[in-house]
Amino acid sequence: MLYGYMAYFDAQEKLLEALKALKKAGYRHLEAITPTPLEGLEAVYGRDERIPWMAFFLGVLGAGLGLFLQVYTTLDYPHNAGGKPLLGWPAFIPVTFEITILTITVGIFLYLLYLNGLPLAAHPAVLAPRYREALVDRPALFVYATDPRFDPEATRDLLQGLGAEVEEVEEVRRA
Repeated sequence: MLYGYMAYFDAQEKLLEALKALKKAGYRHLEAITPTPLEGLEAVYGRDERIPWMAFFLGVLGAGLGLFLQVYTTLDYPHNAGGKPLLGWPAFIPVTFEITILTITVGIFLYLLYLNGLPLAAHPAVLAPRYREALVDRPALFVYATDPRFDPEATRDLLQGLGAEVEEVEEVRRA
């Protein structure tokens, strides 16, 4: 069963142009595989606005958790040290800051794993015969067969018209 097409390009600029053309044609399930970072890739794909909002939410959660933890322990186990006020908020700032940063860091790490579908034991594109070329010197574009605009013949012709060498990637059958 066909999992998608792996299209190899000679230059990264050609990959960017092909990605723009496919996006303009309505394709949405695409993956760019490049040996080095590619300038302009984010502009073509578009920013994911969910990530900054998730970081903000996690920061608020972490700050609330840090403050709650300290206020609860201070009120539940009161200790007058040197005549200081029971709820002296300046003393709460360092711990609250650290818990906020820790919550954001761990939360965003886990959220990005979720968004990217990781950990993925084996992606069928890795089994493409020339996949290693995409990791060394030839940028590649993977078009998923699950894309609503995917048509085997039309997609292959479009990719070849954009200057790509196209190979089929079959879905891995598990016993």
